Amino acid sequence: MTIERRRRVSSPHVPEPPPGTFSRAIQVGNQLFVAGMTANSPGGVEGGDSMYEQTRAVFRKIQHLVDAAGGTMNDVVKMTGFVTDISRRDDYLRARRDFFTADPPASTLVEVSALAAPGLIVEVEVMAMIGSGGAKASVSKRATAARLKRGGARKARR
Repeated sequence: MTIERRRRVSSPHVPEPPPGTFSRAIQVGNQLFVAGMTANSPGGVEGGDSMYEQTRAVFRKIQHLVDAAGGTMNDVVKMTGFVTDISRRDDYLRARRDFFTADPPASTLVEVSALAAPGLIVEVEVMAMIGSGGAKASVSKRATAARLKRGGARKARR
């Protein structure tokens, strides 16, 4: 029986937490575990008070970590989202659809009273099975069509 070694996964696009506190992502074999990701950045909260923009910022960070592990967003199999206002879930779901081309992952969305820092309104943690999602693509046809309908493809913000 071969035991897979665990390794920390990082990306230059995702700020590292303070040393000794936690890991953003850990990979064991083809399994990737991504800790709760928020829109917090060194410059403040990305996306301001917009549920849609904060959620997009969160998924961009998750995408960078999944890419660094050798996968795609289609490899994400389980997701738990935490929002501070469940009545804004449509914006959360709209942003989430922008990142998946295959069947969406098994998902739970939970309303919480607060997140780790002021101004944060969404946090997402995921599990991925690297290599399970098929073709390497990150943006769905539906998301692309929606962007074109709104007036053209937007450049990814990094």
